[in-house]
Amino acid sequence: MMQQYLEIKAANADSLLFYRMGDFYELFFEDAEIASRALGITLTKRGKHQGEDIPMCGVPIHAADDYLQKLIAQGYRVAVCEQLEDPAEAKKRGSKSVVRRDVTRLVTPGTVTEEKLLDPSEACYLMALGRVKGADDAQLALAWIDISTGVFRVARTAPDRLLADIYRVDPRELIVSEAVFHDPDLKPVFDLLGRIVVPQPPAFFDSASAADRLSRFYEVSTLDGFGQFSRAELSAISAAVAYVEKTQKAERPPLGRPMRDEDGTSLFIDPSTRANLELVRTLSGSREGSLLKAIDRTVTGAGGRLLAERLMSPLTDPAAIGERLDSISFFLDEPAVRDGLRLILKGAPDISRALSRIALNRGGPRDLGALAKGLAAAREAVALLASRELPVELEGCVKALKALPVELGQHLDAALADELPLLKRDGGFVREGYHAELDEMRALRDQSRRVIAGMERDLIEETGIRSLKIRHNNILGYYIEVTANNASVLTDSPEAKARFIHRQTMANAMRFTTTELADLESKIANAADRALAIELAVFDQLAQEVVAAAEQVRGAANALAVLDVSSALAVLAEQESYCRPHVDTSLDFYVEGGRHPVVEQSIRKQLGQPFVANDCDLSPGDGQKYGAIWLLTGPNMGGKSTFLRQNALIAVMAQMGSFVPARVARIGVVDRLFSRVGASDDLARGRSTFMVEMVETAAILNQATERSLVILDEIGRGTATFDGLSIAWAAVEYLHEHNRCRALFATHFHEMTALTEKLNRLVNVTMRVKEFEGEVIFLHEVARGAADRSYGIQVARLAGLPEAVVERARDVLHRLEQGETSAKPARIVDDLPLFAAAAEKARAPKPEPAGNRLAEELDRLNPDEMTPREALDALYRLKELARK
Repeated sequence: MMQQYLEIKAANADSLLFYRMGDFYELFFEDAEIASRALGITLTKRGKHQGEDIPMCGVPIHAADDYLQKLIAQGYRVAVCEQLEDPAEAKKRGSKSVVRRDVTRLVTPGTVTEEKLLDPSEACYLMALGRVKGADDAQLALAWIDISTGVFRVARTAPDRLLADIYRVDPRELIVSEAVFHDPDLKPVFDLLGRIVVPQPPAFFDSASAADRLSRFYEVSTLDGFGQFSRAELSAISAAVAYVEKTQKAERPPLGRPMRDEDGTSLFIDPSTRANLELVRTLSGSREGSLLKAIDRTVTGAGGRLLAERLMSPLTDPAAIGERLDSISFFLDEPAVRDGLRLILKGAPDISRALSRIALNRGGPRDLGALAKGLAAAREAVALLASRELPVELEGCVKALKALPVELGQHLDAALADELPLLKRDGGFVREGYHAELDEMRALRDQSRRVIAGMERDLIEETGIRSLKIRHNNILGYYIEVTANNASVLTDSPEAKARFIHRQTMANAMRFTTTELADLESKIANAADRALAIELAVFDQLAQEVVAAAEQVRGAANALAVLDVSSALAVLAEQESYCRPHVDTSLDFYVEGGRHPVVEQSIRKQLGQPFVANDCDLSPGDGQKYGAIWLLTGPNMGGKSTFLRQNALIAVMAQMGSFVPARVARIGVVDRLFSRVGASDDLARGRSTFMVEMVETAAILNQATERSLVILDEIGRGTATFDGLSIAWAAVEYLHEHNRCRALFATHFHEMTALTEKLNRLVNVTMRVKEFEGEVIFLHEVARGAADRSYGIQVARLAGLPEAVVERARDVLHRLEQGETSAKPARIVDDLPLFAAAAEKARAPKPEPAGNRLAEELDRLNPDEMTPREALDALYRLKELARK
């Protein structure tokens, strides 16, 4: 047995081997040690190998999915080795014969289909990277498959955008050729992706044999109907199909034909921007707090997956965006239709995943039931929408739903029982009355006593022997028993002798059988097996019908997902008072009353407070050809980062085809979105926080176009003040003169506000604050103008720094502002140690002369920017200082 194990393990060295032994999957050697740690199960031992104990652990078959889920979540791959024959058959070959076993399936993170192993609202993509070296340079392409739904896409890519394109799809597993895996130019990308990258044999990626492989898989003679693909695309497509064939063994999933994502059809978002904006998960990896969580009102798993896909890949075609927005507008105008549809969709199961499991022979009765309910939901949705005047996208959905074969739904409804078991081997899933022989077998199985009693009554009436009994024992089986006195009735006539066959004579009784009774006995004995065999045959027939209609089922599943997303976004727009954005090909970016979709919901829920809305206008000014750059100054905690992010998120939401959190929004299509917000390091690659900041800034300055939207926050803060100011200054000039993009640039370098005199598209804006009785009040309002200071010490005090530190910081700041710069550090250093100075000040307070404070207060006032109320407050403060 161990020899068989070692042979199978050698053929699957890169996977943990689940080795079937009776009712358990056992793991041995290093696999057992890994699994025991990963699953938290006991490590035991079995026998010896080369004089050493063999480590062993196992999991029960009935709970295998739960353990597989844990292993897959940790990135492991599992080879499932099943017994291919009954142990009794093996014994026929000899008492020591080993049961035949072999791997029937490889379970990997990108190829799971089981319901327990999948998140209903997350896609599960397997991705392949194809590379073909051309005359000038290498061509790259990506192909990705969701085996659980049949989605199959392909797109060209390039080394400088490879990581961004991979993150856009967010695959669970990426397969690459072994040669590509060791390419030093691509190694940094693979290092960032980590263990999801799996090298595979170069033969998988052979573009020359790709056409033959695809023709065999799709059972077509030519690929002409699939469209034209480059060699790199064929390499990626072929590799994805080869890996699916490798992992699924003899089963073939119902994959759709590969569809190309054309270049430039989706908004390019680089990896750091995608992470900083927390589109589908936060920086900590949680969905809670992400944009997706904030806007998701879908009621089906397929709808949740489609919403995430749209959010990850916003469009750049205004017409296509407009079609999505038209669907939302329809459901806003028709609330009764919307609510009725969402009620239907709530009861619609995930038919695309059910279809995949059935096609891979992993489905059960509940998957067929899910398809039946899904088809019923499709019919109800058509009935609800068919009589309406629908926008283009919804009209397409109704057309796809109508394409479903009516007879398939009727057949499933007629064949399946109301209550369905999880496994087909349990039986009981075929409806009573559907199959006559099955009903008979069930009656024999479940009501054998009643059937025998009925035969007994018939024989009593026929023979007139009131004491006739039909009995059973383990030797004779079923038999007819009469007393010795009545036996002659069954033996006197030739007809009776021919019918009643003598079996046994007792002292006071005689026992007989009949052909009918023997047949009935045989049927009763085999009724359970025959009933199950009939049900399994019915299941196979229904499964074949479902797979034959796979294309129509997938189309209907996608249509239901689109209806779910459109109606859900309408609910979101209504609940949150979102507006329909106007998206066109201009360079406009005008947002009136914009809000941050995540922060708004958070502060309303936690604090019960409204969000302070702000305008943003980066549109080209009068006589200008390109969009504007806003230079945003203001205090820490004033809301700069929130303002930056909210405008980036509004652009993403508009181009994914959603209403946006604003009163008015006019968005000229953004081709690339860049965001440099927050501080992080990459110590594993020897990069400091400042280095990471510079690398990301370099990527923006090298790639942004006039159609791009750039969000930059605090460039240059990670180095010396003058160095940082110089870098930030030069970056703004470059964005203005070279990139000519629309941009929001937040900074604490107030000196940069002077750039507006030189750069005609640069606009100074600031986050407003108010000082009252020595306290700083953050108004979170964006206004034209520039901040005079950053209020960092006040924020430090709010954060809880010790009072001594805060007071010392005030003192140092005052001296620096008075001209005691680093050229004369001794004047400040002389006052150290810090706490001694603070303690001395506490013992003998020496208030600053009121005249100095009065002069400073007058210095800070800017009458041209003050409201009447602020001016009145300032006057009272001046009076109080003058009095002192």
